[in-house]
Amino acid sequence: MPDAAALPPIRIDLGSDTSTRPSPGMRAAMASAPVGDEQMGEDPTTCALEARVAALLGQEQAMFLPSGTMCNQIALLVHCRPGDEIIAAHQAHIYGSEGAGAAALAGAFVRPIEAPEGIFDGAAVRSALRPLRARAPRSRVVVVEQTANRGGGAVWPLAAVADVADRAHEHGLAVHMDGARLLNAVVASGIAAQSFGRLCDSVWLDLTKGLGCPVGAVLAGPRDFITAAWTWKHRLGGAMRQSGILAAAGLYALDHNIERLAHDHAQARRLADLVVQIPGVTLRFPKVETNIVFIDLADTGCAAPAVLHALRAEGIRLSVEGPHLLRAVTHLDIGAADIAPTADALSAAVRRLSSAD
Repeated sequence: MPDAAALPPIRIDLGSDTSTRPSPGMRAAMASAPVGDEQMGEDPTTCALEARVAALLGQEQAMFLPSGTMCNQIALLVHCRPGDEIIAAHQAHIYGSEGAGAAALAGAFVRPIEAPEGIFDGAAVRSALRPLRARAPRSRVVVVEQTANRGGGAVWPLAAVADVADRAHEHGLAVHMDGARLLNAVVASGIAAQSFGRLCDSVWLDLTKGLGCPVGAVLAGPRDFITAAWTWKHRLGGAMRQSGILAAAGLYALDHNIERLAHDHAQARRLADLVVQIPGVTLRFPKVETNIVFIDLADTGCAAPAVLHALRAEGIRLSVEGPHLLRAVTHLDIGAADIAPTADALSAAVRRLSSAD
């Protein structure tokens, strides 16, 4: 494996859509943004972003936060009490990628539902519900992750979200949408964000993935929910003062970077079509709906970390998701000219490592 210190600069970064960098237009918008004290409700740019996202998601109010993980954790802190239970897919971000924050902060824990693509139905929710009795934890909230990252970027159909919401509300549970890639789902499905958001008791929109912003996410919900969320924002140290410099990037992204998500989806499908031509390489999720491609190397006999290092030596980055599993995520910094070289480098790495064994 190559010495990390000797590795070339990354020229094609498919490790995550969080690697996007602000465009010149976005930087200009940030530099010229009017600002004020966000904590006092006096930052006009932040207030404009919050109002716009609330309307976009069909909610009463919204709150600008540093990250999507903070959106999830604050939502769970508002919805849950210590000892409560959260229902979510077994590969949900809140379950495996947030440092057990729900347990550490809210004192709540996740009851996972087995869902290969991260999508489940109302019947699964009903089966996961705890009976109301003193010795059982209380089922409090259902989390829907749109799109389902570790389900290959699968899009929750509107009918599936509605089914889950109906069952949850029928039993007195809240519904929270982890909207990390909600707008990818909107572009792929043609269904408005508002249609998804209105089914939920809280929902957030990530600005740092496909939308290309350097920082931030926006959590939305009813007025009382956002009032309670503000208390947790302060407790967690999230007041950002003159945050309009960052919020301006979000407004710019909403104006310029939504429709272009279709290009990312097309690039992901093109990459998928090329990598399956490599002998032994398959797709964990053959239906590539959005911008995420899971590349399965099991039949090649190659270990994913070894292939990753070989690609990194060529200035290409993917991410390791399992012993034989790589993930590639397309985004606005990936051009059409980056796809074939990535597939070619992967092919060469697999061929070389397979023959070495």
